Amino acid sequence: MFERLAGLEEEYEEVLRRLSDPSAAADQATFRQLSRRHKQLEGIVSVYRRYLRAAEDLAVAKDLYGDAGADDRELLRSEIDAAETTMATLEEELRVLLLPRDPNDDKNVIVEIRGAEGGEEANLFARDLFEMYSRYAERRGWKLEILGSAPSDMGGFNEVSFLVKGDGVWSRMKHEAGVHRVQRVPVTESQGRIHTSAAGVLVMPEADPIEVTIDPNDLRVDTFHSSGPGGQSVNTTDSAVRITHKPTGIVVSCQNEKSQLQNREQALRILRARLLAQAQEEADAQAAAERRSQVAAVDRSQRVRTYNFPENRISDHRVGYKAYNLDHVIDGDLDAVIGALEAADRAEKIAESAERAS
Repeated sequence: MFERLAGLEEEYEEVLRRLSDPSAAADQATFRQLSRRHKQLEGIVSVYRRYLRAAEDLAVAKDLYGDAGADDRELLRSEIDAAETTMATLEEELRVLLLPRDPNDDKNVIVEIRGAEGGEEANLFARDLFEMYSRYAERRGWKLEILGSAPSDMGGFNEVSFLVKGDGVWSRMKHEAGVHRVQRVPVTESQGRIHTSAAGVLVMPEADPIEVTIDPNDLRVDTFHSSGPGGQSVNTTDSAVRITHKPTGIVVSCQNEKSQLQNREQALRILRARLLAQAQEEADAQAAAERRSQVAAVDRSQRVRTYNFPENRISDHRVGYKAYNLDHVIDGDLDAVIGALEAADRAEKIAESAERAS
């Protein structure tokens, strides 16, 4: 583990060096990539360096302990104990930080909430969930942007979708996907009876902007005589260009410009646009597949959480979490609930990592 940490520290220093190079800022794609990597490494390297300082303190205290008098030994023993405790704590933190990262952890999320079972009460609960996430986003300093909504007759939501932007959004909000069940007396209930309703929550990572790069080796470029209007020279020079993108089979021809160089550049612009459209379609298809998977889970009524208003109880069925502060949770205080899910996720990853190591 410590060999890996030393390597990451070297990489961190190299990233810092490259970020300070003015040429990095000139290439925005490279600069974004370096900045993202810097952010990923900074926390790990910071903890690693604290561990090394504690190890140095321990070594110094142990060296002094052998020649120290009785009074000094008591003080040095406390310093040794403190350094060993610090090192043990930091080592455990480093093991967690080195766990495989979710590739979507740095992404923003798109959330969809829709009433499931329970009629208008489910739609009203969908609005309650939207407001809960809005307050949670505000507490964490995230930005929330409504993308679309379909209000219900009594002021709820048949469906609402929104984008959440900020640090660590996906890593925390991904746990919210599933069926959320509510138990309470609906405003539509005249007899005061408790009803059970549900709303479905879908959580998807926002797709990154797709940039198209073309390998010249993937192109076959043919030239031919232009045809049609264009002056005397139009049929006497090979100014028209046909470009075939071999990996996809896309073929683009251009003959509108007078020179071969101009037609080639125009053909490449068209090719890039077509490749971008194709890549976006594939990304959309993948996102749609992920969404269908979540929708299927919602439609199968797989409950992830229950909000019991009469008992002021919040229960997450995936990890056995239960607390009697539903009023605070609905007001956006979700840290403890999500923290329990994150802890369970970390424990599972640690167990998997240990199993692989053995």
